[in-house]
Amino acid sequence: MSSEKTNSSRRDFLVKSMTLIPAVVVGGSSVGALGMVENAVAAESKPHSAPDQGEWTPRFFNSDEWAFVKAAVARLIPADERGPGALEAGVPEFIDRQMNTPYATGSIWYMQGPFNPDVPKEMGYQLPLVPKQIYNLGIVEANDWCRQQYGKPFAELDAAKQDAALSQFESGTASFKQLPASLFFSYLLQNTREGFFSDPIHGGNKGMVGWTLINFPGARADFMDWVERGERYPFPPVSINGERA
Repeated sequence: MSSEKTNSSRRDFLVKSMTLIPAVVVGGSSVGALGMVENAVAAESKPHSAPDQGEWTPRFFNSDEWAFVKAAVARLIPADERGPGALEAGVPEFIDRQMNTPYATGSIWYMQGPFNPDVPKEMGYQLPLVPKQIYNLGIVEANDWCRQQYGKPFAELDAAKQDAALSQFESGTASFKQLPASLFFSYLLQNTREGFFSDPIHGGNKGMVGWTLINFPGARADFMDWVERGERYPFPPVSINGERA
């Protein structure tokens, strides 16, 4: 599959899956939600550019980790003709900021043993690692695996090899020593999605490009009358601090 087709299918999946979420949560009707998905894909707005706010200086990640994060999110949500991707939307900044929150240290989790990683996933999280440790260990393991397979760390690979590596991380076929590759990938993907669709006050979704992509109104006070119409919302999104796209 060509890189162009891969990017297109990845973006199509992103639009369809993420458009469904706000509609269900706000409207409470699966019928209306599915209608909004179809209309959003069929009548997308013109590409919206993320504002250039300068390079973020990471506060948690070191230079090697930062290079990995930027390269990985750029492949998970790539820029294309519909608009900026995760890199341009500031997702690396979002993830770096998250690593200095209670979420990253696991202080809001139940982290007492025993830990049994062999039980079914339905039994909940079963490792003693908190998110910041998952990133620190996972990036080292990912780069070591890429060096063994391709002779270079992840950030120095071409796009096709990066996609192949991410696919093996996701499936768990890549062998990591200190944690499951699929676990690391799941946190990377989830945080990338969060950064792309979060309110801009958290560092990602710059210019509200994620909200513009799925036609989400953001923090507007009232848009309930549009939820069940099956029509494209006609106004641009607004952030919590009043910024408009």
